[in-house]
Amino acid sequence: MDTWLRRAESERMTHVLVATSSVHTTAAACDYLQGRLDGDDQVTVLAVAEPNLDARDPGDATNVARTRLVAPTVETLVREGTPAAVIRTVAAERDVDELVVGPRRGDPETSGTAPGETVAALVADSEWPVVVVPLATLG
Repeated sequence: MDTWLRRAESERMTHVLVATSSVHTTAAACDYLQGRLDGDDQVTVLAVAEPNLDARDPGDATNVARTRLVAPTVETLVREGTPAAVIRTVAAERDVDELVVGPRRGDPETSGTAPGETVAALVADSEWPVVVVPLATLG
């Protein structure tokens, strides 16, 4: 492989899609991304609005990234639909390199330990690497 091409590929911007439904998931994703990205990279934070959830949750979840991630460019989106399908659509539209998700929706102290159905669907059938970050309680 040509040296210039190898260098260009290694210097390519990284684009990460953080799929979130809570401030806990966004905070955990930001903790994971700190130190891994620089100013040339991009993070798209996606919250999927669902009818049975508090209407404020998607906005609150995406706002966390704006305050916690300084170096990469952060874009926030709120979309409606089935979470796994919306995540795959946005990942394809944005040509992302990696998906970052929490293990399940909600507060880490009340959600149980099993991975949620969205995470299970993404891990089982995804074109992108899926990083599942542990949820920590916010203090």
